[in-house]
Amino acid sequence: MSNRNSPVWVLMSPSALWLGVFFVAPLLLMAAYSLRPDMRGGLFALGWQPTLKQYQAVIEQGSYLWLLGISVGMAFMVALVATTLSYPLAYFLTFRVKASAPILLTVLILPFWTSYLLRIIAWKIILGSNGLINNLLVSSGLLHEPLALLLYSRQMVVVTLVYVWLPFVALPITAGLQRIDKSLLEAAAILGAAPWESFLRITLPLSLPGVIAGFFMVFIPTVGEYVTPLLVGGSAGSMYGNIIETFFGDGLNWPLGSALAFIMLIGVLALVGAVSRLVDLRRFVG
Repeated sequence: MSNRNSPVWVLMSPSALWLGVFFVAPLLLMAAYSLRPDMRGGLFALGWQPTLKQYQAVIEQGSYLWLLGISVGMAFMVALVATTLSYPLAYFLTFRVKASAPILLTVLILPFWTSYLLRIIAWKIILGSNGLINNLLVSSGLLHEPLALLLYSRQMVVVTLVYVWLPFVALPITAGLQRIDKSLLEAAAILGAAPWESFLRITLPLSLPGVIAGFFMVFIPTVGEYVTPLLVGGSAGSMYGNIIETFFGDGLNWPLGSALAFIMLIGVLALVGAVSRLVDLRRFVG
């Protein structure tokens, strides 16, 4: 190795070590657990024979895969709605405000300064039987009794997750819009293009890298979400991540939980890979 490349490896080593210890090693450990027949002998037991028993149990129990499909659908809906709502916000911050843009960006990231759990609990209070929405509906005379459907449903889980992820999606879209060369828009206007034509032919295609990044930034972690469904969805709004958490917690069946987690990981990677081939992401990010 040349001395010229040595500083690069010195700078990369801490990050690589951190990823190896806290990301790669847990994944490998979970892969090993998914091949264990049971938890006899404790976490670090030796001498057990690798088996696909846990994966077979997941496939035979169709409700697990059905819940995974529901979670994928919910994650897709959350990512789609969050991206659709974030794009006008990012466009406004990029092209319609100038002096106040830093202030508005600060307001946008303000939710990051508070606890994720506190924001979810706040939504639980808002949607509850004695919450803000039900109190407004009852006091205005539109309802005679509170709506129980506002809480503990998959619809409310989607609404809450859209709120949580909205700022995350807006930031990469804003970054993508800010990289667009403004002279292209000026040239389009000089050549007689209408504003909507400039948007469809210039702004939207050039901002797609940020849009795609924001979409998958929401979609991938939402598939395995379990905190929000637990607090807002209850038993009626549970997702695939809640089943995994059950086996790692009260169920104390780490092999089955690991198998469920790896099936989710493989499924999400396969889905993202298929979408990337169909959409040909290299056209936008290459």
